[in-house]
Amino acid sequence: MTYNKLKLGQTIGIIGGGQLGKMMAQSAQKMGYRVVVLDPDPTCPCQYVAHEFIHAAYDDMAALERLGQLSDVITYEFENIDAEQLQRLTATYNVPQGDQAITLLQDRLTEKETLQQAGVQVVPFHHVATAEALDDAVEALGYPFMLKTRFGGYDGKGQLLIRSAQDLEAALTLVAEHECVAEQFLMLEREVSLTATAGQNGQIVYFPLQENEHRDQILFKTIVPARVDQTVQARREVEKITQAIHFIGTFTVEFFIDQDGQLFVNEIAPRPHNSGHYSIEACDYSQFDTHILAVVGRDLPTDITLLKPAVMMNLLGKDLDLLEKQFDTHPEWHVHIYGKEVRKPARKMGHMTLLTEDVNETEQEMLTLFEGRNV
Repeated sequence: MTYNKLKLGQTIGIIGGGQLGKMMAQSAQKMGYRVVVLDPDPTCPCQYVAHEFIHAAYDDMAALERLGQLSDVITYEFENIDAEQLQRLTATYNVPQGDQAITLLQDRLTEKETLQQAGVQVVPFHHVATAEALDDAVEALGYPFMLKTRFGGYDGKGQLLIRSAQDLEAALTLVAEHECVAEQFLMLEREVSLTATAGQNGQIVYFPLQENEHRDQILFKTIVPARVDQTVQARREVEKITQAIHFIGTFTVEFFIDQDGQLFVNEIAPRPHNSGHYSIEACDYSQFDTHILAVVGRDLPTDITLLKPAVMMNLLGKDLDLLEKQFDTHPEWHVHIYGKEVRKPARKMGHMTLLTEDVNETEQEMLTLFEGRNV
């Protein structure tokens, strides 16, 4: 499918007005585009940087149609859009990302089966829709294993770690309410992610391999460049994925590395990702810049240059309570506050990026600083 390149002053519609939508909008505006955003939250961060705001539910088809009519191109900041409604939008309006990736990636089982068929190495898994299938998963995978809902869930929601038979009661309760996927639990050496942007002309550009740490299933910190030499392998896996799934714009593939050094694809986010936020300061193009370039039909840069190594720390509500008074005395901290109206202890409220010559030293300084809530 061929799309027209947007002219300066034309309008980008964004489904979703959270922090990702806000940072997309900021990149779009500096390039000379107008922005209209749709979100059900009247206080969403993106509405304050958009030219127009549509206050409506994500499944309000009339509101989505209005977004289409106001926009010269439509993108989205998250994947929990109704796939059927996105398909209807794609049939009528300019949605370069299409609906295939959303349809596949909303379903953990279909995602894993698709990746497996593409020759991508994924964690061994088992479909669990019944109590009997749970027994089969125990036999096939052994303990421990992760049990995840087939649909929905992010930042650890809808997931259980099943350590032994003692946890099966909780597992049966989850299976009774939701169809699930069981995944073998890996002893991890490291978690990494690779952010890439696919252009409309078949071009793809990669950001540096990112090393991540999660705490309580939420991204805690990202270090770039990753302190493992798995870039070539990760890019090969992403190439297989792009042969099987249609992407336009920025997307991120999360990987597990086990203690034997094997690389496994964990999840795919078909939009800019938390682990790529460091790119705003640390790279010559941010993941939001390249996303906008791709969806409006412009050429991407030949490659992405990491200007300086970086440590990116997420700022949850607890972190703001701990650190807010220190922001004024640390100009070297590149602090981003998303503008969410309600501060909650475990809610992502912002992030900060530290450019450094020594990521190990900076990491230790940040761990010491953040240990008030994490130890």
